[in-house]
Amino acid sequence: MRVDVFTIFPDLVDSYSTVSLLGKAKDNGFLDLRCHDIRSGAVGTHRSVDDAPFGGGAGMVMKPEPIFEVVRRVDPPRPLILLSPSGKKFEQADAKELSKLEGVSFLCGRYEGVDQRVIDNLVDRQISLGDFVLSGGEVAALAIIESVVRLIPGVMGNEESSVEESFSEGLLEYPHFTRPRDYQGFTVPEVLISGDHKAIAQWRKAKSLLRTMEIRPDLILKRGGLTEEETRLLKAYSDGAYQDLED
Repeated sequence: MRVDVFTIFPDLVDSYSTVSLLGKAKDNGFLDLRCHDIRSGAVGTHRSVDDAPFGGGAGMVMKPEPIFEVVRRVDPPRPLILLSPSGKKFEQADAKELSKLEGVSFLCGRYEGVDQRVIDNLVDRQISLGDFVLSGGEVAALAIIESVVRLIPGVMGNEESSVEESFSEGLLEYPHFTRPRDYQGFTVPEVLISGDHKAIAQWRKAKSLLRTMEIRPDLILKRGGLTEEETRLLKAYSDGAYQDLED
């Protein structure tokens, strides 16, 4: 997958993408990440990329000329996505959609945002990480890139890792345990060391449902509520906690 990032801080993106999962994806040929400095499209001695907003107000706005110039010169893969608090909230379904593309590009805003003409005439969509504000779009772009790249077949190694995780079925992931079985009196649930794979699968599904109901009930509503089978699982494996939630 080719991923292009347009930013005034290309070193920030480059340095992060050389390590961990993104670094391995690049080394193994799964990811072609290209960073483009928006200042390279600016003119003048200072190569300014921002200016005061028309109509007054606090802060500065990223100018259209440098952005248009660099994007047109590079001719990046589409869609070109602007990271913005005004965008659609990014979800796992969006990561799955983007992971199926051969390429995607990101425009990282700064200051008070970008000139509206960029939004209207250059980018294809806007995406937000959530209802909060960052100083720029670089961190958001990197978060989205990592969530997308890890879904490309072959990147994770164990393909089940990307299937059995939070949001894959509209639920939060079940609890995980590893060795030792007993740490200072804190023990691992017996079902996980029973060797009964069916019971383990049912326990995990029940715990996933219960955790989602406790922390993110909105996700349960988004799925259309619980099925009859899920209700039975909760009653069987939640040690009475489900009845409390019903009440």
